[in-house]
Amino acid sequence: MKRKNTSRSISVKRLIKSFGYAVSGIRQVVWQEQNARIHLLTALCTVIAGCCFRISAAEWMAIVLAIGGVMAAETFNTSIEALSDTVSPEHSENIRQVKDFAAGAVLIVALAAAAVGLIVFLPKIMALF
Repeated sequence: MKRKNTSRSISVKRLIKSFGYAVSGIRQVVWQEQNARIHLLTALCTVIAGCCFRISAAEWMAIVLAIGGVMAAETFNTSIEALSDTVSPEHSENIRQVKDFAAGAVLIVALAAAAVGLIVFLPKIMALF
């Protein structure tokens, strides 16, 4: 008897395809957005510093969550900007405000990530002197 494909069954093919779409989206954000590349470079430097200072597992968790949060926020911001430009290609004060809100959200997350970095790394840097 052939098994019926219901909405509850898992399709490995569809799952792999959806991961491909997600990876494509990440790639597009990184290639198209200067700020995403800056965030990635900062993340790479942070990971290198984490390895050099041999930070603890708890510190790694904070760093990974901070990096993930910033990259996700930047991706959401890029999505909102692209959708806004599609919906309203001409100048709109409401669209400008929405874009500003999204950019502000990225700034909030980036500042929180910087605070995490200071909390984790500043004592280790101070110990060197």
